Amino acid sequence: MVRFITRRVLVGVATIIAISIIVFGLFFAVPSSPAKVMCGKNCDPASIAAVETRLGLREPIVEQYTSFMKGVFVGRTYAPGTAFERQCDAPCLGYSFRNDEPVTAILKRTVPVTISIVVGAAILWLLIGVSLGMISALRRGTLFDKIAIGISLTGASMQVFFFGLILLYGLVYATGWLDFPSYTPFTENPLKWAQGLILPWVTLGFLNSAIYARLSRAQMLETLSEDYVRTARAKGLPLGRVYTKHALRAAITPIVTIAGLDIGASLGGTFITETIFGLRGLGKETVEAVNFLNLPIVVATVLLAAVFIVVANLIVDLLYAVIDPRVRLS
Repeated sequence: MVRFITRRVLVGVATIIAISIIVFGLFFAVPSSPAKVMCGKNCDPASIAAVETRLGLREPIVEQYTSFMKGVFVGRTYAPGTAFERQCDAPCLGYSFRNDEPVTAILKRTVPVTISIVVGAAILWLLIGVSLGMISALRRGTLFDKIAIGISLTGASMQVFFFGLILLYGLVYATGWLDFPSYTPFTENPLKWAQGLILPWVTLGFLNSAIYARLSRAQMLETLSEDYVRTARAKGLPLGRVYTKHALRAAITPIVTIAGLDIGASLGGTFITETIFGLRGLGKETVEAVNFLNLPIVVATVLLAAVFIVVANLIVDLLYAVIDPRVRLS
């Protein structure tokens, strides 16, 4: 088990390093003038030169990347000895001169918002979706199964911006049952934190639970038709044990894979949800950075999103080893 975990961690670290090289190269090596890209079309040569000085873009690309990675661990000073000098403490993921603050400070404000939205919604869509799909498969053809299929089809056919606006109108503007969504740090007031994120959770949770209900139902039906499940039933084992220990354990493996990818991708930014409910999370910050050509923020958020995906895949691999002992022996 230790070798399995070590191997997966090393692969994850190597993947993140490779992604950092590719991302840094795409944004700072491929453009003929990254400073001109950030400055805009109407910038004069003096403004472009100022951007190059601030971000150290006149250095060779290898030195730029080395300085960037060094800043992650020990911090970095931008434009030393000039009027633009700025200190960026570790972990330094860049400095936004447009915002006049380290990118890390921006991420500290936005990432907790996105994590709060995704974690709450993921709990809802996994609990509701997987439970609904599994029960529906066990009661195939019954009224419960037909209703579950109808609900899942309805949810899978909706879009976040449509369902979110319906909830806003019905629960906030029309009835006043809920306050407009807001973000309060969990450590300050857990109750207010939950109250402010109910609508984003329900929106993402309902729509994704519909997809997971269909996936869980299909996977469970396929597993129930396997020979080893029929053999277990023929040997007289209790149905509860057959369904939970044998069928459910095998059926849930693909769901874990998709859940890990979905959660990892969502942590990279839920722009539409954040925009609808007026929450400034990582997704909204990234889109605004793209609109304003704020490359330091774009690079940092792309790297962070990649890290979320890699970590999610690592967790999925570890869960595989727990669910199926054969995985850690392969």
